[in-house]
This record gives sequence, structure tokens and C-alpha cells, in this order.
Amino acid sequence: MKIGLGCDHGGYNLKLEIKKYLESKGIECVDYGTNNSEESVDYPIYGQKVAESVVAKEVDYGILCCGTGIGISLAANKVPGIRCAVVSDTFSAKMSKAHNNANMLSLGERVLGKGLALEIVEAWINTEFEGDRHQRRVNLLSDIEKKYNK
Repeated sequence: MKIGLGCDHGGYNLKLEIKKYLESKGIECVDYGTNNSEESVDYPIYGQKVAESVVAKEVDYGILCCGTGIGISLAANKVPGIRCAVVSDTFSAKMSKAHNNANMLSLGERVLGKGLALEIVEAWINTEFEGDRHQRRVNLLSDIEKKYNK
């Protein structure tokens, strides 16, 4: 498994913790930035970079961090083919993958503690998409996307 990571200044420290955790599990990470924790940066740049790498299949999944996880997820979700879920608990992390086939996860450094964030990452990466009736619903999401991206 190969995971793309991205953040703005508000999620920089959490991204570093997640990267260290994933690498300790033998998971390859590609870091798309930001690599400067002190300087304010624009989250859409990093959300887009990781999302495009997921769509291009340069990485299998993406994980994003910002202050709340919301802004950077909105940027990622503008890229056709991305289903980026902002979650703050392990149950939602599992369901985002099992039922919605989320290919990206977004977390808020100012919302979550390190321990919970790593539990969420663990739950998300170890959950498989269930397919079946959920595939039909994911297809409906793709149909909406196609309608508005003509």
C-alpha cells in the first residue's frame, strides 16, 4: 500500500505523526507538503496535489490534515473521482471506507489528539469496501459528479 500525504500549516504536526506511524507499519508514504510548519500556506494547493495523485494512481489512497480537516477535504473533493471523508471517530472512518469507498481521509489537528487520530488512520487503512449495494450508491455519486463536470 502506498499513501499520499498532504497538509497545510494547521495540520503539519499531525501529518508528521501519521507519516511516522504508517512507515512504522511498513506502508510507503509520499509527502506532497507542506513542509514548513511555521509559514501559513493555502490548503487547496495540498488537497489538490494529493487528490490528483490518487486519481492518477500514483498512490493507492490519500490522507490530508489541516486545522479541522474540512477545508482541505473540500479542495480534494473538487477533483473528479475523489471521495474524501472528514472523520473524527473510528466508526465513521470504517464506514467511510466500507460503505462509501472513500479513497481519501481528512483529519483535523486542532480537533483530534494524536492518539485518536492514529486510531482513526488504523481503522481506515484496515477497512475494505464492502461493494454490493454500496457499489450502486457509489455509482450514483459518480453519476452526480459526471452531470456537473461536463
